Amino acid sequence: MSEMIYFDNAATSWPKPDVVFKSMQYFLEKIGGSPGRSGHRMSIAASRAIEEVRESIGKLFNFSNLSRIIFTKNITEAINTCLFGLLVPGDNVITTSIEHNSVMRPLRYLESRGLDLTILKCSYEGLLNVDEIQKNIKSNTKLIVLTHASNVIGTILPIKEVASLALKSNIPLLIDCAQTAGSLPIDINLDEYPNCIISFTGHKSLFGPTGTGGMCVGDAIDLDPLIYGGTGSKSDKDTQPFFLPDKFESGTINAVGLVGLKAGVDFIIENGVDEIRKHEEELLNFFINGVSEIKDIVIYGTMNPTKQAGLISFNIKKHSPSEIGFFLDHEYSIMCRIGLHCNPNAHKTIGTFPEGTIRFGFSYFNTITQVKKSIIALEKLCKEL
Repeated sequence: MSEMIYFDNAATSWPKPDVVFKSMQYFLEKIGGSPGRSGHRMSIAASRAIEEVRESIGKLFNFSNLSRIIFTKNITEAINTCLFGLLVPGDNVITTSIEHNSVMRPLRYLESRGLDLTILKCSYEGLLNVDEIQKNIKSNTKLIVLTHASNVIGTILPIKEVASLALKSNIPLLIDCAQTAGSLPIDINLDEYPNCIISFTGHKSLFGPTGTGGMCVGDAIDLDPLIYGGTGSKSDKDTQPFFLPDKFESGTINAVGLVGLKAGVDFIIENGVDEIRKHEEELLNFFINGVSEIKDIVIYGTMNPTKQAGLISFNIKKHSPSEIGFFLDHEYSIMCRIGLHCNPNAHKTIGTFPEGTIRFGFSYFNTITQVKKSIIALEKLCKEL
């Protein structure tokens, strides 16, 4: 069996920096208490550790209002918190045709309850004309939801232009940064754009463990909680506390996971998002140039590494993604994602529904040598099949 090559980083990054494991082990061995639930030293140390996670997230996203950094178990919970906490029947929401099911499924549910939903069609390459958003704003438009980069083809959307438009129109903007947080600069300063919410997940490019995520909520945003319950604060009341972050963090928080997330974020800060981005662009460029020479491969998206996140979707003509994924795993030890990637609308947009595509998701820990081996494997597969 050849050396394993992991190209499924757009789903979950692997490997993680060693410091992630060490930080989590230290927390379990030396701290171990429940944050915000007791007055003893172990609980106090746990609470301090969680606040240090907020500090690192704030530093990465250039956001100083730490109480408005809310932790959830993943970006799906963060997005649901925003959608259910902001919207009521009769409201209009503008979104795009390449949004993940973490956005589309709650929106479709809310539509069944009276939400007015506007879905703007992106181009075959996943590009969006910002003017289309302006044209579709209504008097009842209460939210714009936009992915920073497509999880299917990686195309980067113009979030800063949309943020400016939303601010001018006094409309909140929810940005899904699942594929970009940690690997691509997020050029939205929430002090300048208090109408924005940056949602993120920990287990992808932030190098944290699964079960971690959250959102940075601009000062102009007022949300209702999705979950109510114990917070360790105002325990003399049986009503939810109104202050942040407690308002949104009911139940015992995933302290050990968040400590691991902090270690991943600190690793990114130390190495630099720009450096990580440069490396992933190099991998993308090498792969695109290499597979472009293979006649039976069809690549989707912009084909421009500077215009997409560190992932790429492709197919081999006359063969299903599942067939190719099986061979890549069992014959070449290449781990990738095949199918619809929880995003049927994006595949309808690029013409790959219902079978989907093969997706390679690159990471800071992947190498040019690994990419070269994958190109050779794909060339062999095309000849053999």
